Amino acid sequence: MQGYNPENPLIVQADRSMFLEVHNPHFEAARAAIAPFAELEKSPEHIHTYRITPLSLWNAASSGLQPQEMVNALEQYAKFGVPDNVRTDVFDLASRWGRIRLMEAGPDLALEVKEGDEALLLELSRNKKIAALLGTRWNARIYGLPLLHRGTIKQALLEQGWPVEDLAGYSDGLELALEWNPNVNVRDYQLEAAESFYQGGGKQGGSGVIVLPPGAGKTVVGMAAMQLVGQRTLILTTNRTSVAQWQRELLSKTSLTPDEVAEYGATSKKLAPVTVATYQMLTARKRGTKALENGLLDPAHFPHLELFRAQDWGLIIYDEVHLLPAPIFRMTAEVQARRRLGLTATLVREDGREGDVFSLIGPKRYDRPWKDLEGQGWIAQAACIEVRLRLSEEDRIGYAVAEELHKFRIAAENTRKREVLGQIVELHRGQPTLIIGQYLEQLDLISQDLETPLITGKTPQLERERLFQAFREGKLKVLVLSKVGNFALDLPDAQVLIQVSGAFGSRQEEAQRLGRLLRPKAGGQTAHFYTLVSRETKEEDFAHHRQLFLAEQGYQYLIQDEAVWLDKGEIERRVLN
Repeated sequence: MQGYNPENPLIVQADRSMFLEVHNPHFEAARAAIAPFAELEKSPEHIHTYRITPLSLWNAASSGLQPQEMVNALEQYAKFGVPDNVRTDVFDLASRWGRIRLMEAGPDLALEVKEGDEALLLELSRNKKIAALLGTRWNARIYGLPLLHRGTIKQALLEQGWPVEDLAGYSDGLELALEWNPNVNVRDYQLEAAESFYQGGGKQGGSGVIVLPPGAGKTVVGMAAMQLVGQRTLILTTNRTSVAQWQRELLSKTSLTPDEVAEYGATSKKLAPVTVATYQMLTARKRGTKALENGLLDPAHFPHLELFRAQDWGLIIYDEVHLLPAPIFRMTAEVQARRRLGLTATLVREDGREGDVFSLIGPKRYDRPWKDLEGQGWIAQAACIEVRLRLSEEDRIGYAVAEELHKFRIAAENTRKREVLGQIVELHRGQPTLIIGQYLEQLDLISQDLETPLITGKTPQLERERLFQAFREGKLKVLVLSKVGNFALDLPDAQVLIQVSGAFGSRQEEAQRLGRLLRPKAGGQTAHFYTLVSRETKEEDFAHHRQLFLAEQGYQYLIQDEAVWLDKGEIERRVLN
């Protein structure tokens, strides 16, 4: 371990966590040096916390960064030196990338290890799950592998701590000519993100994930990747509103015509050079299907998954890749010969399947911290405010005697929230405001209180689009939304969002809801993100977990008691300033 250097900003700890001092003169240089191989965990205003993980090292190694370069970066900026075990871990873990490769081998594939790793291959081949996927052993370093197992072998090996470098290449799809319209200005970071995915069209590019905050233009990144690939594209996204947004963006920003962009949906199974579909559509099951004896689902139960094979796609784009349903993972494992791009604001998955995203979609190719883009003016500044309310006497008694499963809903539907909600809406009168929640009965009452429309999953798509357009045009200032508002809403002028209830402790949902506000505002105005939470309840406990991801991105929550809202002068001083 090296000596003490008080001028350096980085503290490296033996558990592979690191603390980076924001106000140190060397902060920017140190952050740039470690960001490629360390995950940012927290970024409040004074100290940023990073962690070195196997996935972060393999992501870095896949981009060509060498273990010695990573260690050099740590040693250059460490205040107290680098613990020996961290140095060893970086070398040992990062060097695993590239030791196991998938290569083309005629009609099949070859799984090979580097010379000297014959014992490793022997060890791994004795794992029952891995052995079931392998073909014939060609020699001490190579096994044949059926094409169909290209994805599943990568999953199985990653579970054993061994990433696979996939150099088997891609099948070309039918050609697609796409050019930008003259009035479109693609931002530098959007082009960088697309290029980092494509990597000049070589075998080392063409699969991976781009991580950018909501409002940063991930759709544009997807279109830039489409232009680079130049082949027919299948786009999968979360809901029909997002489908409509992709279609609108493609037609307004590129040379594609309406005949070249189609939705594959319940009312039309049309295919086009660019086809857009929802995950829900593709995972729709045949009526009467049941799980198999092992609890898994038969792929034959999902007839629309054939869309993956319906055309010679040259590129598949997975929008909001952190939400991929299990059947889509399964089909993605079978289409590894297609180029695959994942787009997301966060790789956080509540089900812990980040490793499957790495294996089946590809390594993280590009990532920009939210606060970086905010500082450059590409996304709006946002103030996060949590208002804590007591339960009413009636609700408090009901909460006290309720079964554990029901307590969260009682707290979420706290009747006192409607009064405070009205005060917040009045405070921001005239500003485009979204109100979002989990429970339809609560939202219906709020809609009646405010005499404003409510959009739920049952609202017809045409009516949704009409209301969204009225909101965009300023004819409708307040809109109430159920969970359909969590994702892919193109409402760039929204300045205020108030969440009255949510899905327990979902970090994904919290990030996506704040993301509805992050499009830059005229005059650089600050957006306001409110959360109403019942004090001393399970909802308060879940709120802490919900906010974790945004706290890691540098957002701080101003905690307020409901009493603040009884004093207009206090509101203006503490909230609007």
